[in-house]
Amino acid sequence: MKLKQIYDYFIAEGIKEDPRGQDKVELDLLKRKEDYDALSKEKKENYDVESLTNPYYDSRILAGSPDLEVKTVLVGIDIETPEILLAKQLNSLGKNIDLVIAHHPEGFAYSTFHNVLNMQAEITSALGVPINISEKLLSVRVREVKNSILPQNNERVEDAARLLEIPLMTAHTVADNHVATFLQKGIEAARPRFLKDIIEYLNAFPEYKYSAARGQAPHILLGCDDSRCGKVFVDMTGGTEGPIEMLEKLSSAGIGTIVSMHLGTKAVKEAEKYNMNVILAGHISSDNLGLNLLFDKLEKKYGKLNFVEASGFRRFRRDK
Repeated sequence: MKLKQIYDYFIAEGIKEDPRGQDKVELDLLKRKEDYDALSKEKKENYDVESLTNPYYDSRILAGSPDLEVKTVLVGIDIETPEILLAKQLNSLGKNIDLVIAHHPEGFAYSTFHNVLNMQAEITSALGVPINISEKLLSVRVREVKNSILPQNNERVEDAARLLEIPLMTAHTVADNHVATFLQKGIEAARPRFLKDIIEYLNAFPEYKYSAARGQAPHILLGCDDSRCGKVFVDMTGGTEGPIEMLEKLSSAGIGTIVSMHLGTKAVKEAEKYNMNVILAGHISSDNLGLNLLFDKLEKKYGKLNFVEASGFRRFRRDK
């Protein structure tokens, strides 16, 4: 399959699995196009035109020809210069790696990463938080994330890939959408009464089993085994953690339990303040589940790929 086919398919499937709903994503893209058309010629020069069809700034081709034929991919949760050097060295040993796929964004995909957080406004609005409150809280958080990104040298990995002629792409929110929607639907269908029921549900998946065997099992952070779940929100997409002030609004909207990849100390204290239950499913394990769901669909459509597992990624197929 071609690199462009992989990229286009990832974006299309990411949109289909977006918790906001495909129709809302398409409306957002339409508004972007209208805003772009209204810009002056000068302002259009530096506009990221790819964002007119790809709503996920953190999922991009960073190096390599779109027409590249891909048979073998090295996939990692975090790809930095050492992993690019690893791919080059493995190729010298005959691995024939055609493409490196990073989950977490690098290069341009990281420089514009803060824009992804805006999708959280509609996600939380669908849960009952007024959209005006969601948008205002998110605007502050987006500014914080943007300010933390701007001083960094974001070109290092992209430059390394270009100089070593290693094709590179990132697949972040397109994969996170898959795990968020998959687990949200699955937990709702399972109708768990207690937190221990959610833990049991998660532990049935190979990604979580693997992490549990390596000391990183899904666990209850706030609450106990017999705490009742109430309404469950699987919070696993939208770039990174949202504003901690959103937890109060989610609690008021009736959310009793949050299932997340990770949660910072301040956010944990805020959730505890509003008597919310919190389950940490695991960061890398959840990233793996999202990627594997996406790769399952890709291989079903275009045929099998050869995988080189690196940097925390493990390939578990569901269509054996």
